[in-house]
Amino acid sequence: MAEILIVEDEFSINELIRRNLSLTGHRCTQALDGLSAAALLENGSFDLVVLDIMLPGLDGYQVYEKALGTPTIFLTAKSELSDKLKGLSMGADDYLTKPFQMLELAARVEAVLRRTKKIETEFTLGGMRCNFDSRQVFLDEEIIECTPKEYELLEVLIRNRNIALSREKLLDMVWGYDFDGGTRTVDVHIQRLRHKLHLEDYIKTVYKLGYRLEEV
Repeated sequence: MAEILIVEDEFSINELIRRNLSLTGHRCTQALDGLSAAALLENGSFDLVVLDIMLPGLDGYQVYEKALGTPTIFLTAKSELSDKLKGLSMGADDYLTKPFQMLELAARVEAVLRRTKKIETEFTLGGMRCNFDSRQVFLDEEIIECTPKEYELLEVLIRNRNIALSREKLLDMVWGYDFDGGTRTVDVHIQRLRHKLHLEDYIKTVYKLGYRLEEV
């Protein structure tokens, strides 16, 4: 779980980001303008900032200067190369151009947190424990052998827990876009994970879509 500051002046986008990142277990604080964001950075401690560039009060670049090295993902409608290069040259960790998919933002958030060691190293659900550093999975503290794809699928479900993921999205995230097999591959691996790790009550089937790992 990470403390994330979301700085975005469009409330609907800000709230959408908050809801999705909160579902994956993060605690989110919201700011709708640059001045309030700067005040929050001065008075609080955050693991990551998701920061729009075009803001009232102070722009994103000015807010970033107040972040004092806090890992930051710039989020902006600007797509010009010069804007991207400016943000990255200032030390930002990533840059995402609107419009974007929430799954892409969530993946970039997890990648930055992983690089900066601000992300959880273990996850426990029921009798299952997954250690991300060692890529080992335990059931009632006994190690369970998983194939590389079983482990990768499990980690994707954990990182995106409480979010419904389509079979096609899971196929892309775990097997890659150039995989020739069909979505039945996902179903087979889901069934194996449910059985191996006793996750029948946690990996939910989403009707006509795919699957969701439900953390209750």
